[in-house]
Amino acid sequence: MDELQILKARLLDLAQKAYRQNIYTYTGFLNSSELAVFYSLRPEFNWIDFDTNGGYEMAERQMVRFGSQSMFGYDEPWRLSILKAVPVMEKFADTLSHRDFLGAIMNLGIERNVIGDVIVKEGRDAFIICQDNMAEYITENLTKVKHTNIRCLPINSKEDLNVLKPKLIDISITVAAPRFDAIIAGVIKCSRKEALSLFAAGKVTLNGVPCERNSIPLKDGDIFSIRGHGKFQYVGCGNETRKGRIYVHLMQYV
Repeated sequence: MDELQILKARLLDLAQKAYRQNIYTYTGFLNSSELAVFYSLRPEFNWIDFDTNGGYEMAERQMVRFGSQSMFGYDEPWRLSILKAVPVMEKFADTLSHRDFLGAIMNLGIERNVIGDVIVKEGRDAFIICQDNMAEYITENLTKVKHTNIRCLPINSKEDLNVLKPKLIDISITVAAPRFDAIIAGVIKCSRKEALSLFAAGKVTLNGVPCERNSIPLKDGDIFSIRGHGKFQYVGCGNETRKGRIYVHLMQYV
């Protein structure tokens, strides 16, 4: 079987196990392409409840959990942990990137699907989302990134978790018509033809779900993502320019 068929079979197996045994089942962390496959199969899973979680708002890599309290009569915590990696001595620390941290984690022999997003702050600290059964191993063994000695700590406090919340900046564009594809083209400054190719390639999501309907109007508060270009929240339309174009107001996640 190819990778797509393997993923479909795995999802179906987990869903059936949850339904038959009355237990929650979990995938590993799925990337955006794998999540797109899952959402495309949504009608095939209408017989079981499920939800997704990546550890923080707007996470790119997420786990799928089959089951719910209404189905099983009980709830359980998500099987994920968040670690904070910090330099042992800040004054001697290198400037570190996402690639540096991820490479160091992979060098521990860990499979990619047990690790969610790795968020690097100011080239120094990193927040690592992982499956909870790997948290202790990572904490004990991730001791160096490039030439910098680091230590990992589990985080649970609201203060630390608030750091993961994305910041928003105001942006404004003008479009000929308030269609989704026109807004995409305006945001990334490309032609409408190029915007349409992003929809066809499954690179556009709307409120966390892959979207191929390029002509739909957006609603206030809708959140969309363009793979490789970022995430945005639609605020609304404003006045027209003298040339008849329409102002569109957005918030960009940074």
